Amino acid sequence: MKLTLLGTGNALVTECYNTCFVLSEGEKHFMIDAGGGNTVLRQLKRAGIDVNAIHDLFLTHKHVDHFMGVIWMIRVICQNMQKGVYHGEARIYGHAEVIEQVHQVAHMLLGKKQTKYIGDRVHLIAVADGETREIQGSAVTFFDIQSTKAKQFGFRMTLPDGKSLTCCGDEPYRDCEENYAQNSDWLLHEAFCLDAQADIFHPYEKSHSTAKDACQTAEKLGVKNLVLYHTEDKNIARRRELYTAEGQPYFSGNLYVPDDLDVIEL
Repeated sequence: MKLTLLGTGNALVTECYNTCFVLSEGEKHFMIDAGGGNTVLRQLKRAGIDVNAIHDLFLTHKHVDHFMGVIWMIRVICQNMQKGVYHGEARIYGHAEVIEQVHQVAHMLLGKKQTKYIGDRVHLIAVADGETREIQGSAVTFFDIQSTKAKQFGFRMTLPDGKSLTCCGDEPYRDCEENYAQNSDWLLHEAFCLDAQADIFHPYEKSHSTAKDACQTAEKLGVKNLVLYHTEDKNIARRRELYTAEGQPYFSGNLYVPDDLDVIEL
Protein backbone atom coordinates (compact mmCIF):
# COMPACT_ATOMS: atom_id res chain seq x y z
CA MET A 1 0.00 0.00 0.00
CA LYS A 2 1.15 3.54 -0.66
CA LEU A 3 0.31 6.97 0.74
CA THR A 4 0.09 9.88 -1.73
CA LEU A 5 0.06 13.35 -0.19
CA LEU A 6 -2.09 15.53 -2.43
CA GLY A 7 -1.55 18.47 -0.09
CA THR A 8 0.45 19.12 3.08
CA GLY A 9 -0.44 22.66 4.12
CA ASN A 10 -2.74 24.31 6.64
CA ALA A 11 -5.80 26.40 5.82
CA LEU A 12 -4.09 29.57 4.62
CA VAL A 13 -1.18 28.25 2.56
CA THR A 14 -0.47 29.55 -0.94
CA GLU A 15 2.81 27.75 -1.68
CA CYS A 16 1.30 24.26 -1.38
CA TYR A 17 -2.17 22.69 -1.24
CA ASN A 18 -4.31 22.07 1.84
CA THR A 19 -3.79 18.76 3.63
CA CYS A 20 -5.45 15.76 1.97
CA PHE A 21 -4.17 12.36 0.87
CA VAL A 22 -4.95 9.04 -0.79
CA LEU A 23 -4.21 5.51 0.45
CA SER A 24 -3.84 3.15 -2.51
CA GLU A 25 -3.48 -0.58 -2.98
CA GLY A 26 -3.14 -1.22 -6.69
CA GLU A 27 -6.18 0.33 -8.35
CA LYS A 28 -8.07 0.66 -5.05
CA HIS A 29 -8.02 4.19 -3.61
CA PHE A 30 -9.25 5.57 -0.28
CA MET A 31 -9.21 9.37 -0.23
CA ILE A 32 -9.10 11.41 2.99
CA ASP A 33 -10.37 15.00 2.77
CA ALA A 34 -10.10 17.01 -0.44
CA GLY A 35 -8.66 20.41 0.41
CA GLY A 36 -10.40 23.72 -0.13
CA GLY A 37 -11.21 23.83 -3.84
CA ASN A 38 -10.95 22.40 -7.32
CA THR A 39 -7.14 22.31 -7.10
CA VAL A 40 -7.76 18.83 -5.74
CA LEU A 41 -8.58 17.77 -9.30
CA ARG A 42 -5.22 19.05 -10.53
CA GLN A 43 -3.42 17.32 -7.68
CA LEU A 44 -5.08 14.01 -8.47
CA LYS A 45 -4.15 14.39 -12.13
CA ARG A 46 -0.54 15.24 -11.26
CA ALA A 47 -0.42 12.23 -8.94
CA GLY A 48 -1.64 9.95 -11.72
CA ILE A 49 -4.81 9.01 -9.82
CA ASP A 50 -7.97 8.81 -11.93
CA VAL A 51 -11.01 10.43 -10.28
CA ASN A 52 -13.07 7.61 -11.76
CA ALA A 53 -11.07 5.10 -9.70
CA ILE A 54 -11.95 6.75 -6.38
CA HIS A 55 -14.96 5.09 -4.77
CA ASP A 56 -14.36 5.82 -1.08
CA LEU A 57 -13.72 9.20 0.54
CA PHE A 58 -13.62 10.15 4.22
CA LEU A 59 -14.27 13.72 5.35
CA THR A 60 -12.77 14.48 8.76
CA HIS A 61 -14.61 17.75 9.50
CA LYS A 62 -16.31 20.83 8.08
CA HIS A 63 -13.45 23.36 7.89
CA VAL A 64 -13.28 24.81 4.37
CA ASP A 65 -9.68 23.66 3.76
CA HIS A 66 -10.88 20.06 4.08
CA PHE A 67 -14.53 20.36 3.04
CA MET A 68 -14.95 22.35 -0.19
CA GLY A 69 -12.84 20.06 -2.36
CA VAL A 70 -15.36 17.30 -1.59
CA ILE A 71 -18.06 19.28 -3.39
CA TRP A 72 -15.83 19.38 -6.48
CA MET A 73 -15.26 15.64 -6.18
CA ILE A 74 -19.02 15.06 -6.05
CA ARG A 75 -19.57 17.33 -9.04
CA VAL A 76 -17.01 15.58 -11.23
CA ILE A 77 -18.04 12.08 -10.14
CA CYS A 78 -21.70 12.82 -10.84
CA GLN A 79 -20.90 14.39 -14.22
CA ASN A 80 -18.85 11.33 -15.11
CA MET A 81 -21.68 9.07 -14.00
CA GLN A 82 -23.95 10.95 -16.38
CA LYS A 83 -21.41 10.52 -19.21
CA GLY A 84 -21.14 6.80 -18.46
CA VAL A 85 -17.41 6.92 -17.65
CA TYR A 86 -17.67 6.51 -13.85
CA HIS A 87 -18.61 2.92 -13.11
CA GLY A 88 -20.06 1.65 -9.85
CA GLU A 89 -20.88 3.67 -6.77
CA ALA A 90 -19.16 6.34 -4.66
CA ARG A 91 -19.21 6.40 -0.86
CA ILE A 92 -18.46 9.46 1.27
CA TYR A 93 -17.99 8.80 5.00
CA GLY A 94 -18.01 11.21 7.92
CA HIS A 95 -19.67 11.89 11.25
CA ALA A 96 -23.40 12.65 11.09
CA GLU A 97 -23.02 16.44 11.34
CA VAL A 98 -20.55 16.80 8.48
CA ILE A 99 -22.46 14.35 6.27
CA GLU A 100 -25.60 16.46 6.66
CA GLN A 101 -23.57 19.55 5.74
CA VAL A 102 -22.23 17.84 2.60
CA HIS A 103 -25.80 17.00 1.61
CA GLN A 104 -26.98 20.58 2.15
CA VAL A 105 -24.06 22.32 0.41
CA ALA A 106 -24.08 19.93 -2.55
CA HIS A 107 -27.77 20.55 -3.14
CA MET A 108 -27.29 24.31 -2.78
CA LEU A 109 -24.35 24.58 -5.17
CA LEU A 110 -24.71 21.78 -7.69
CA GLY A 111 -27.25 21.32 -10.44
CA LYS A 112 -30.00 18.73 -10.50
CA LYS A 113 -28.12 16.81 -13.20
CA GLN A 114 -25.47 16.10 -10.57
CA THR A 115 -27.47 15.89 -7.34
CA LYS A 116 -29.86 13.29 -8.77
CA TYR A 117 -27.09 10.74 -8.16
CA ILE A 118 -26.81 11.57 -4.44
CA GLY A 119 -28.60 8.82 -2.57
CA ASP A 120 -28.69 6.71 -5.71
CA ARG A 121 -25.08 6.03 -6.69
CA VAL A 122 -23.33 8.60 -4.49
CA HIS A 123 -23.88 7.51 -0.90
CA LEU A 124 -23.34 9.90 2.03
CA ILE A 125 -22.63 7.59 4.97
CA ALA A 126 -22.65 8.75 8.60
CA VAL A 127 -20.30 6.80 10.86
CA ALA A 128 -20.27 6.78 14.66
CA ASP A 129 -17.43 7.09 17.15
CA GLY A 130 -15.74 3.69 17.41
CA GLU A 131 -17.52 2.26 14.35
CA THR A 132 -15.56 -0.03 12.01
CA ARG A 133 -16.21 -0.27 8.29
CA GLU A 134 -14.55 -2.37 5.61
CA ILE A 135 -13.16 0.00 3.00
CA GLN A 136 -11.27 -1.32 -0.03
CA GLY A 137 -10.82 -4.61 1.80
CA SER A 138 -9.32 -3.08 4.97
CA ALA A 139 -10.87 -2.52 8.39
CA VAL A 140 -11.18 1.19 9.19
CA THR A 141 -12.27 2.33 12.65
CA PHE A 142 -13.42 5.93 13.01
CA PHE A 143 -13.08 7.90 16.24
CA ASP A 144 -14.01 11.29 17.66
CA ILE A 145 -10.85 13.32 18.40
CA GLN A 146 -12.89 15.54 20.78
CA SER A 147 -12.01 18.73 18.98
CA THR A 148 -12.50 22.01 20.81
CA LYS A 149 -13.46 23.61 17.47
CA ALA A 150 -15.51 21.80 14.84
CA LYS A 151 -16.48 18.18 15.52
CA GLN A 152 -13.81 16.01 13.91
CA PHE A 153 -13.15 12.31 13.42
CA GLY A 154 -9.86 10.53 12.83
CA PHE A 155 -9.40 6.86 11.95
CA ARG A 156 -7.25 3.76 12.46
CA MET A 157 -6.79 1.43 9.49
CA THR A 158 -5.47 -2.11 9.37
CA LEU A 159 -3.29 -2.32 6.26
CA PRO A 160 -3.21 -5.41 4.02
CA ASP A 161 0.04 -6.60 5.63
CA GLY A 162 -1.50 -6.34 9.11
CA LYS A 163 0.25 -3.12 10.08
CA SER A 164 -1.72 -0.19 11.48
CA LEU A 165 -2.09 3.40 10.32
CA THR A 166 -3.67 6.08 12.49
CA CYS A 167 -4.76 9.55 11.38
CA CYS A 168 -5.30 12.05 14.19
CA GLY A 169 -6.93 14.68 11.99
CA ASP A 170 -5.53 18.20 12.01
CA GLU A 171 -5.39 18.86 15.76
CA PRO A 172 -2.94 17.68 18.43
CA TYR A 173 -3.21 14.18 19.85
CA ARG A 174 -5.48 13.84 22.90
CA ASP A 175 -5.60 11.08 25.50
CA CYS A 176 -9.00 9.94 24.18
CA GLU A 177 -7.16 8.69 21.06
CA GLU A 178 -4.76 6.41 22.94
CA ASN A 179 -6.54 3.15 22.08
CA TYR A 180 -6.20 3.99 18.39
CA ALA A 181 -2.78 5.67 18.24
CA GLN A 182 -0.79 3.57 20.73
CA ASN A 183 1.89 1.46 19.01
CA SER A 184 0.75 2.43 15.53
CA ASP A 185 3.09 1.40 12.75
CA TRP A 186 2.19 4.67 11.01
CA LEU A 187 0.93 7.87 12.63
CA LEU A 188 -0.21 10.91 10.63
CA HIS A 189 -0.03 14.01 12.84
CA GLU A 190 -0.27 17.74 12.23
CA ALA A 191 2.72 20.01 12.87
CA PHE A 192 1.59 23.58 12.40
CA CYS A 193 5.08 25.03 12.68
CA LEU A 194 8.52 24.64 14.21
CA ASP A 195 8.74 24.87 17.98
CA ALA A 196 11.53 27.36 17.40
CA GLN A 197 9.02 29.60 15.59
CA ALA A 198 6.05 29.18 17.93
CA ASP A 199 6.28 32.87 18.86
CA ILE A 200 5.72 33.72 15.17
CA PHE A 201 2.93 31.26 14.25
CA HIS A 202 1.18 30.88 17.66
CA PRO A 203 0.16 27.22 17.20
CA TYR A 204 -1.36 26.73 20.66
CA GLU A 205 -3.77 29.63 20.20
CA LYS A 206 -5.07 27.80 17.11
CA SER A 207 -5.23 24.37 18.79
CA HIS A 208 -2.23 23.04 16.89
CA SER A 209 1.19 21.63 17.74
CA THR A 210 4.81 22.01 16.69
CA ALA A 211 7.13 19.52 15.02
CA LYS A 212 8.80 18.94 18.38
CA ASP A 213 5.44 18.33 20.08
CA ALA A 214 4.36 15.80 17.45
CA CYS A 215 7.62 13.88 17.72
CA GLN A 216 7.46 13.76 21.50
CA THR A 217 3.90 12.44 21.28
CA ALA A 218 4.85 9.76 18.75
CA GLU A 219 7.76 8.63 20.92
CA LYS A 220 5.50 8.36 23.98
CA LEU A 221 2.98 6.30 22.00
CA GLY A 222 5.58 3.86 20.67
CA VAL A 223 4.94 4.82 17.04
CA LYS A 224 7.30 3.37 14.43
CA ASN A 225 6.77 5.82 11.53
CA LEU A 226 5.60 9.40 11.87
CA VAL A 227 4.30 11.58 9.02
CA LEU A 228 4.03 15.32 9.67
CA TYR A 229 1.59 17.47 7.69
CA HIS A 230 -0.79 20.47 7.92
CA THR A 231 2.11 22.90 8.26
CA GLU A 232 2.75 26.57 7.50
CA ASP A 233 4.32 27.38 4.13
CA LYS A 234 6.74 30.19 4.99
CA ASN A 235 9.55 27.62 5.31
CA ILE A 236 8.41 25.56 2.32
CA ALA A 237 11.80 25.54 0.53
CA ARG A 238 13.56 24.04 3.58
CA ARG A 239 10.58 22.57 5.43
CA ARG A 240 11.73 18.96 5.26
CA GLU A 241 15.22 19.84 6.46
CA LEU A 242 14.09 22.15 9.27
CA TYR A 243 11.23 20.01 10.61
CA THR A 244 13.36 16.86 10.50
CA ALA A 245 16.21 18.55 12.34
CA GLU A 246 13.87 19.79 15.07
CA GLY A 247 11.93 16.54 15.45
CA GLN A 248 14.56 13.80 15.23
CA PRO A 249 16.12 14.37 18.68
CA TYR A 250 12.71 13.57 20.22
CA PHE A 251 11.64 10.60 18.09
CA SER A 252 13.52 7.33 17.62
CA GLY A 253 11.41 6.03 14.73
CA ASN A 254 11.30 7.01 11.06
CA LEU A 255 10.28 10.65 10.52
CA TYR A 256 8.70 11.83 7.25
CA VAL A 257 8.11 15.45 6.30
CA PRO A 258 6.56 15.14 2.82
CA ASP A 259 5.97 17.72 0.14
CA ASP A 260 2.83 17.85 -1.97
CA LEU A 261 2.57 14.81 -4.30
CA ASP A 262 5.19 12.81 -2.41
CA VAL A 263 4.47 9.08 -2.28
CA ILE A 264 5.36 6.98 0.78
CA GLU A 265 5.43 3.21 0.58
CA LEU A 266 3.75 1.86 3.72
